[in-house]
Amino acid sequence: MLNALTLLLVCQLIGEVITRALVLPVPGPVLGMVLLLLILIIRGGPGDTLKHTANGLLGHLSLLFVPAGTGIMLHAERLENEWLPLLAALVVSTLVTLAVSAAVLHLLVRRRQQKP
Repeated sequence: MLNALTLLLVCQLIGEVITRALVLPVPGPVLGMVLLLLILIIRGGPGDTLKHTANGLLGHLSLLFVPAGTGIMLHAERLENEWLPLLAALVVSTLVTLAVSAAVLHLLVRRRQQKP
């Protein structure tokens, strides 16, 4: 379990270092996830230890939302003042996500139908 957790944290650290060194507009953990994905593709998928560790972390994922909820309560006045741009960003990002997901699903279905 310690090896799997170390792998996850090292990927996040490398992503953070690359992001800061190259001044990229992408969060370090996102780049770390891409790196982890590449590692998993090369290795042929996650091992049992990584699966167990990831499932354990996902089981406690709700705890990670406590700081976000606290931040929302701390900045309630700012949210009140800027509700319209926030609402617009949420609606637009949701619609874009739905459109991209639908396009990817459509491409995957067509690709699967083409294979004999």
